[in-house]
Amino acid sequence: MKVIGTKGCGSVIAEASLILSGVSFTREEIDYEHPTPAFLELNPLGQVPTIVLDDGSIMTETAAFAIWLDGEHPRARLLPPPGDPLRAQALRWLVYLVAAIYPTFTYGDTPSKWVGDAGEALRASTDAHRERCWRQLEAVANGPWFLGEPFSIVDVYVSVMSRWRPRRAWFADNAPKLHAIAMAVDADPRLRPLWDANFS
Repeated sequence: MKVIGTKGCGSVIAEASLILSGVSFTREEIDYEHPTPAFLELNPLGQVPTIVLDDGSIMTETAAFAIWLDGEHPRARLLPPPGDPLRAQALRWLVYLVAAIYPTFTYGDTPSKWVGDAGEALRASTDAHRERCWRQLEAVANGPWFLGEPFSIVDVYVSVMSRWRPRRAWFADNAPKLHAIAMAVDADPRLRPLWDANFS
């Protein structure tokens, strides 16, 4: 299996999922802001991660990949198992992270790409919306992990995405439960080499 990704970006979530599942993989670094024609053949949107499965087929979208990987390697417990009442909440907030929060980076990181001279206004509005979304997650987070006692892939998302705007200092002040979750995931010895490679 190969993960095509960019240092410090959402592809780190796919890599963490594989590490936690005990699945070996290779990694190819790519500049997603300047995608090559060969990369666009694999993923016309030019987004990372783009994952080449063992059979040569392509997967994109970190949430879809996490759900698929959980089915292939259920012992890793990326998600609560079918029949567990917490599974519904895990899936709800997993999709919330990628559907409500992640797009604020897609449109807010390079707003001029989408709206030209109105870019600063788009950046400000997506930043504000993101903070509202994080506050909603903070209100429902449990402890020690997001779902309570079971660790899940949602915790990995919190760890990775809290490194992006508004960054960890904001979380420490405004979302202390999420900040504690992020710090706990950071400390997982299985993932430290990945964090060092992407965020040091």
